[in-house]
Amino acid sequence: MSELPYSYEAPVSQALFDRAAAVTPGGVNSPVRAFRAVGGTPRFMVSGKGAWLTDADGREYVDLVCSWGPMILGHSHPEVIAAVQEAVARGTSFGTPGEG
Repeated sequence: MSELPYSYEAPVSQALFDRAAAVTPGGVNSPVRAFRAVGGTPRFMVSGKGAWLTDADGREYVDLVCSWGPMILGHSHPEVIAAVQEAVARGTSFGTPGEG
């Protein structure tokens, strides 16, 4: 973890937010993520590994939300990736009932 003071500026996230606001009401998919109650720029995440998320501005955060529960194994867990790849190889959407 960095000992440097946290910079609240987030120019890449701000640019992504501006772009999203042009096509999505509020610029995000949830009013909570819009930061209106607290001010500032919503952070746009670009990757996750284990318990960590990285935003578009290169900052790392411990993911205490874990996608509201389903990320219990963390981001990019090798066994989850393998299971998803196996499932996608069988097809992504059929528009009919399926065994899975």
